[in-house]
Amino acid sequence: MTTGLPPLALIAGPTASGKSDCAVALARALVQQGRRAVVINADSAQVYADLAVLSARPSAQEMQGIEHRLFGTWDGAVACSAADWALAAAMEIHALHAEGAVPILVGGTGLYIRTLLEGIAPIPPIDPFIREQVRALPLADAYAALCREDPARAAALNANDATRVARALEVIRSTGRPMAEWQEAREGGLGDTVALHPLILLPPREELYARCDARFVQMMDAGAVEEVRALLARRLDPALPVMRAIGVREIADWLQGGCTREEAIAQGAQATRNYAKRQYTWFRRQPPVAWPRKEIINSEFSSYFEILLQH
Repeated sequence: MTTGLPPLALIAGPTASGKSDCAVALARALVQQGRRAVVINADSAQVYADLAVLSARPSAQEMQGIEHRLFGTWDGAVACSAADWALAAAMEIHALHAEGAVPILVGGTGLYIRTLLEGIAPIPPIDPFIREQVRALPLADAYAALCREDPARAAALNANDATRVARALEVIRSTGRPMAEWQEAREGGLGDTVALHPLILLPPREELYARCDARFVQMMDAGAVEEVRALLARRLDPALPVMRAIGVREIADWLQGGCTREEAIAQGAQATRNYAKRQYTWFRRQPPVAWPRKEIINSEFSSYFEILLQH
């Protein structure tokens, strides 16, 4: 890019796709040129201090001396929404630009990334009574109601996506405006204020799933069990994101006698693969077509950031 806008690198993709390694490699390449680079987390699990192992948060050794921010920043008792994270990330990016540094976003949470770049729909708080009514509906009834009340949104959603169906229905009922209108009114995005250098990592699915399986087993032996024990001891609300993170429910079930260790590992690995599959689909379809996709894990990355590295 030849604009005078400050640079922002983005390395995104599904879990176990090698994003962190690529981000650190890019940062080190920039450092060798005499430029400062800082990696900023864009993963909704890695924001929580309680999930160092289960979120595969990079260790000090894996960071290789590169500064990392927004990793383990939130206590699990406090939910971090996309808007919360986007505000914090934007502040970090602006501060780094003011210091002449290059921020490198890395993560797999598409909603976080989209909110940061495009802004957030200014939807007012949902009426609690309406929310309670909507969340009490069976999924089939909620989707049927959404088809009647906001057919455009219903057509864009999977009928089995309980979270998004309920959200769209409560928005139309509470505000009187369909989700599309609110999304068109997005505000606060920084996409037009930076020179974005994106890269999407989409390795072969079978290789990705094998890495997911291996990683979950490694997590069990590297402290994941102790993390879940600590979370259970805190007696946090089960609805909090930290308690719904992949691996927490599966390991908690084992610790509470609901399954064997082997069953917990199998279930956790399957949940990880399912999550990676959803992320893979999102990053293949949702980002702009012009954003480059890389299909080989641990292959040379510099050509994707050639312009950034030439500055």
